[in-house]
Amino acid sequence: MTGPTSTQSATTDLYPTRGASEVATPRVDPVVWSAPGAPGPIVPSDLQSFERDGFLAIPELIGPDEIGVYQAELNRLVTDPAIKADERSIVEPKSQDVRSVFEVHRISEVFAKLVHDERVVGRARQILGSDVYVHQSRINVKPGFGASGFYWHSDFETWHAEDGLPNMRTVSVSIALTENYDTNGGLMIMPGSHRTFLGCAGETPRDNYKKSLQMQDAGTPSDEALTKFADRHGIRLFTGSAGSATWFDCNAMHGSGDNITPYPRSNVFIVFNSVENAAVEPFAAPVRRPEFIGARDFTPVK
Repeated sequence: MTGPTSTQSATTDLYPTRGASEVATPRVDPVVWSAPGAPGPIVPSDLQSFERDGFLAIPELIGPDEIGVYQAELNRLVTDPAIKADERSIVEPKSQDVRSVFEVHRISEVFAKLVHDERVVGRARQILGSDVYVHQSRINVKPGFGASGFYWHSDFETWHAEDGLPNMRTVSVSIALTENYDTNGGLMIMPGSHRTFLGCAGETPRDNYKKSLQMQDAGTPSDEALTKFADRHGIRLFTGSAGSATWFDCNAMHGSGDNITPYPRSNVFIVFNSVENAAVEPFAAPVRRPEFIGARDFTPVK
């Protein structure tokens, strides 16, 4: 395993949050960590766009001839009673349908192979400038007719406060397994919001994850802060066919609406963290979250 790069990484809180009031802190970390011209599947112009906007949309990461394999595996997992009963599954409070299954790369050989696919992990290495490990993986399911969304948040705010990630050296990819329309609860990101860390108000309850994975509370920005962010940055909604993907920076302000259409929206979500940014103790929570949510195995993906 690889530990923090320095004692300072383990002790210095560069991004305070969960205090008495909201605090906006300018980002001090790079967005793209690799050196200019470093080899990888992302062309230089797209890397520049990612650095500027905090995201990169790829129309076809997985081909039409492959997508059926992942759709079938998702359906198998969310309909398996044993998976539903597992602590790694989150169910919709109203319908009791499976909403998310965490640590899916350990549960499923199909999704494990996807994590190791060079089209996926190669982009993560290129953005983060190092070997990477999986901090979190999950499948998300938004069936039609009322599946709830995810409120506005920065993932890094939670991963820093509750998982102990010291620096913004983490990137996520959301790969669509169904069609993403502009009506079925798609991903929304505020372009450029990744440049400012919004430390949220309020202490973290013990075992906060049990509630927050169904309905976010702690770590939620105020309406006033979100309005300022939206006025400054705007909001981008992502659509695309099954197999399309969106890479986004760990500090990008994002969320998604409810899906009240008849058309389901499902995706696989993989979080890569640099092995040089391994988790330490939480910066603003009484205890660590479980390892199936915030990994403590820092073995590089090969």
